[in-house]
Amino acid sequence: MTSSVQFKGSELIAKRWAKALMDLAQEDGGISKDDILANLKDINENIASSKELAETLINPVVSEEEKQVVLEKLFKTRVIPTVFNFLTVLNSKGRLGLLEAITDEFQKELEELKNILRVSVTSAIELSEEKKNEIRNRLAQKLEKDVVPSWYVDSDIIGGLIFNINETIVDNSIKHRLENLGKQIIKG
Repeated sequence: MTSSVQFKGSELIAKRWAKALMDLAQEDGGISKDDILANLKDINENIASSKELAETLINPVVSEEEKQVVLEKLFKTRVIPTVFNFLTVLNSKGRLGLLEAITDEFQKELEELKNILRVSVTSAIELSEEKKNEIRNRLAQKLEKDVVPSWYVDSDIIGGLIFNINETIVDNSIKHRLENLGKQIIKG
């Protein structure tokens, strides 16, 4: 729901809602966490594809009851009951605007459960598939996780690699090394 209104602390609130949904899914072994994620993504896609729907669901002038009618018509028979009940609770608490962020956080929770780690890798040049596999395998071994990399090219880094792992930057680029060397020379 890209048109959702974000406010300070919304990421933390989304994490709490995602954790609550994950806890619920773990309590009931018959619920597939992958199905929950698929349903959440489907709902977000439907909302994002209709500006009118997105605006209706986050508009404070539209009553909770009216929003619930819309949710029932669109999603009650399309998603598993747990997800629909979750939507209902979000609606009753005025948190439908956080659905996209909650979905992202739920995906992170699920990936952590499955020992999956997303990593951004930036290089100065396009890497061969062989080199990408080598880097992925080294990262997986070092981090003891199933690494899912996203590859980026930035010629400004001159050479080397920059890794973004859970918002932690590991900068092994030549540009970064040169900047550090310059600072050391200036210090004397």
